[in-house]
Amino acid sequence: MPEISSRLAGFTESIIRRMTRIANQYDAVNLSQGFPDFEPPVEIQEALQKVAKEGPHQYAVTWGAPNFREALAKKQSKYMGIPIDPNSEIVVTCGSTEAMMVAMMTVCNPGDKVIVFSPFYENYGADTILCGAEPIYVPLHPPTFHFDIEELRRAFQQKPKALILCNPSNPTGKVFTLEELQRIAELAEEYDAFVITDEVYEHIVFEPYKHIYFASLPGMFKRTISCSSLSKTYSITGWRLGYVIAPAEIIDPARKVHDFLTVGAAAPLQEAAVVGLEFNDLYYEALQETYRKKRDLFLKGLDEIGLIYTVPQGAYYVLVDISEFEAPNDVEFCEWLAKEVGVAAVPGSSFFREDVNHLIRFHFAKQEETLKEALKRLAKLREKVEEGVAW
Repeated sequence: MPEISSRLAGFTESIIRRMTRIANQYDAVNLSQGFPDFEPPVEIQEALQKVAKEGPHQYAVTWGAPNFREALAKKQSKYMGIPIDPNSEIVVTCGSTEAMMVAMMTVCNPGDKVIVFSPFYENYGADTILCGAEPIYVPLHPPTFHFDIEELRRAFQQKPKALILCNPSNPTGKVFTLEELQRIAELAEEYDAFVITDEVYEHIVFEPYKHIYFASLPGMFKRTISCSSLSKTYSITGWRLGYVIAPAEIIDPARKVHDFLTVGAAAPLQEAAVVGLEFNDLYYEALQETYRKKRDLFLKGLDEIGLIYTVPQGAYYVLVDISEFEAPNDVEFCEWLAKEVGVAAVPGSSFFREDVNHLIRFHFAKQEETLKEALKRLAKLREKVEEGVAW
């Protein structure tokens, strides 16, 4: 038999999705895969019920239904602070996962290099390899997860085609400052590189931090490919509605890539989601307040248990230090944690290029009752360790 693609040689299954299966196996509270256990806004649910009866049920325009693109362009123009043309500067995708792949395949040729900050969401390295490109990893240094400007410059000196910027960051919860974004912009301009942004947590940012869209920086729209989705903002992760925003000369070929990858995002779901895109400022303010309360509740619980963590500035993830438990590695610890303690987390090593085995990632996009139950179980963590563990 012929061999499968050599590109897959270094691939493993998604550790995040694997931890969800382990959570289900042991009936653990799933704080691994980042999806809510609460319903989306009532208005969106009601719109979906209407669409189920009235349609549309057939293909939408490949690059997005016109009314969806118009609503999205109006919303993003307001929050990004730049005018966006719904007819030439948007392509609607099947989630931000496809949006990132479309962006990468649109600008990268085999052999190109792409800068990826480490830690990173697990898809970025895979996306780069699937495009035939080579990732250049630049570390973000804890506890603030800042980059060293000279390390970043050395990466740019390798003439990358693009840099991937996740802001707010998964898994660290870091929100990049204006100064940091300006340094990246200067290097992207100097070395003529694209910046591909993943901004799915754009509306989940905690005071005093502010999310700044990279494309809004002076002169940067022309070289920025902005990727995002509705998943986290409207608690509809299963709807898989994402998008790419970029100049027309980038979007035109991006639409072709998207067309041959998936043809188009689900027409009924685009129709139902329009009502969410038309929400006013009060919705996004309430969203931030909701997640601030969840964050504070969860962090207070971690404090009471005595666990060490990094305070997230945005998104809904917390990196927790497990050094004290002296586990052989974070993967074994997370499997044990789900089975014996009843809480599922993600091994931090899946996010780092560096040799990191002492961190795990929890998320707090859950009902307060769910978070309290997880904390109740975690309160018995040391007791469970003292009872004896495999290591």
